[in-house]
Amino acid sequence: MVTIIGGNTSRFRPLVDLYREAGARAGFKPEQLTVGLHSPGFVSDTNAKAVNEYYPGYAELWTKLGRERGWPPVTRNQFDHLVGPEGVLMVGGPRQVAEKLLHHSEALGGVDRFTFQMDNAGLTHQQLMHSIELIGKEVIPLVKVGLEA
Repeated sequence: MVTIIGGNTSRFRPLVDLYREAGARAGFKPEQLTVGLHSPGFVSDTNAKAVNEYYPGYAELWTKLGRERGWPPVTRNQFDHLVGPEGVLMVGGPRQVAEKLLHHSEALGGVDRFTFQMDNAGLTHQQLMHSIELIGKEVIPLVKVGLEA
């Protein structure tokens, strides 16, 4: 499992390659060397709605953590980069998140499993349940179609 909480996912490709090389040298078959990706995420009905619902809690949490750890406060510009195509945050509408999952899988040389960290932005239970529903009903089918194409 590659856990990425900031930056660009593609910069972790050397670690995935090293894992696969070490596994092959140890006698494992490629299909045994599965890779998972874990990062913060949230799916809502539209990109704008997801970003607007997720940003306030995300900024509050990471700014607080930053004060404790010596990081600068979160800015909207940073956040917008992280929800953009190369950024690690899987926040958006179903299509955007599915496309991003496929892009990150390709950037890492293939991902077999993805997990979302959704409870870190102060979202309500109802928002989280709706996100889970969208992941199951819309994101996963889109990813499966993308993988078959």
